[in-house]
Amino acid sequence: MENRLRERRAVNGWSQAHLADLLGVSRQTVNALEKGRYDPSLPLAFRLARVFATTIEDLFSPSADELGPTEAPVDAG
Repeated sequence: MENRLRERRAVNGWSQAHLADLLGVSRQTVNALEKGRYDPSLPLAFRLARVFATTIEDLFSPSADELGPTEAPVDAG
């Protein structure tokens, strides 16, 4: 999953430690999130969106592989 966390943190002039304090996680967690080594839990994703005053979709972009196959809805009529 790709993310814009580092970019958004830089725009705000925040260190990883400051963002970690805002989120209630460790600096190492912020580092792992930014490098894509760790996908956040849903509650953490919502906290990230709130801290950056944006949406989860603005911060994270799953790859096509992560989305899996999609099928058109079955027409019941």
